[in-house]
Amino acid sequence: MSQPAASAPGIDPLVVIRSRPYIAALVLAAVLGVPISAIAYGFLALVATVQQYVFDGLPNQVLGGPAPAWWPIPWLVLCGLLTALTIRYLPGTGGHSPAFGFKTGGGPPSGRELVGIILAALTTLSLGAALGPEGPLIAIGGGLGALAVHLVKKDAPPMALTIMASAGSFAAISTLLGSPVLGAFLIMEAAGIGGLTLSLVALPGLIASGVGALVFVGLDGWTGLGSFSLALPVVPPAMAPTLASMGWAVLMGAVGALLAWLIRWVALSLRPVVHLNRVLVTSALGLLIGLTAMIYQLISGNSFTQVLFSGQDGLPQLVEHAADYSLPVLVLLIVCKTLVYGLSLSAFRGGPVFPSMFIGAAMGIAASALPGMDLAAAIGMGMGAMCAAMLRLPLTSTLLATLLLGVDGVAVTPQVVVAVAVSFVIINVLPVPGPRAPAAPDDPGSVQHRASSGADHD
Repeated sequence: MSQPAASAPGIDPLVVIRSRPYIAALVLAAVLGVPISAIAYGFLALVATVQQYVFDGLPNQVLGGPAPAWWPIPWLVLCGLLTALTIRYLPGTGGHSPAFGFKTGGGPPSGRELVGIILAALTTLSLGAALGPEGPLIAIGGGLGALAVHLVKKDAPPMALTIMASAGSFAAISTLLGSPVLGAFLIMEAAGIGGLTLSLVALPGLIASGVGALVFVGLDGWTGLGSFSLALPVVPPAMAPTLASMGWAVLMGAVGALLAWLIRWVALSLRPVVHLNRVLVTSALGLLIGLTAMIYQLISGNSFTQVLFSGQDGLPQLVEHAADYSLPVLVLLIVCKTLVYGLSLSAFRGGPVFPSMFIGAAMGIAASALPGMDLAAAIGMGMGAMCAAMLRLPLTSTLLATLLLGVDGVAVTPQVVVAVAVSFVIINVLPVPGPRAPAAPDDPGSVQHRASSGADHD
């Protein structure tokens, strides 16, 4: 995944911002925002179309009714097979592994690598693995931005490549998280830069993101395919913070960190096994994911789709119908989604944001019956805690949880902040999960753990 990098030594960001080439870069960022966001929209529309046909249209055509509980099993096996073949044999290994969260550093993918990234993400997201589109879209946008610079000027300086790759990433996820600013904040916090260097990279990115948001809205109105933007149409009313809810926020933060550690342990423990025979093992993991989804539907009576996919489409329905879920069903949903998420992280390609938010929301709904707890605060705390532990981005996690709740998000901000802080501290105190082994030849660059010591190992 392409990330903005810190400026090279000796470069004065203020001088660069005042220069004519930088002004030209701002104009180019606005121009690039149009095609890159259109490509991102097309990718998301294709994923949604394939999902709907495979899991809704096709079973109605073949079986004359809704998909039975066993339906996802063969498709998840196919998902594992196609994803593994793409990672193994196409350039770029399908992008970075999502098991390590958002990886900073490194250059944008080349044109040849983009093909593998797109195909690996398409099979992963379309056929049921529990990962989100944000990681691949950031990589695709960064690669397209860098490719455009190479086409305009083959000997462009590294800083120009960095700025335009970042602008492409901004444009690609301009409305995915509900707001262009939130998507931009995610990229910048993951990059870990600040000061004038932040402004140097952020200005073209924000311009591209704003243009991209307009393109997304326009394409939605023109095609009617959807906005592909995370939103909660129905939000439970929030209550003023109380001492009890602040206490529960501490507990929610701790539970979120432990659950996230368990998810990463599953993912990282399986990675050495995946590297023994990527095609066979990834197909077997797809089988396990499909079986887990089938078991959930057979036991709960709810659709297996709640366990599969990123959770972006399932999250609004989960929150809207929160009162319809009993505690045992919620626990079963959390267990199944957690297992499927960990299995998906180990071998597939995608982003970690949306599954974390879905699991966190389910945690919050399950905890909302506790004395002194209200539903809106519980959902916000759960999402914030899970995102903080899985992404290691506390500020972005706080914004994700509060902005998604709209006006009520302001009222629950204190509880969310406490849950995020507790989760972030605990996940960094816990030992790095999973075994430590050298990188496999077909997975370069994705072997970094976010250990508290700063050293990253696979």
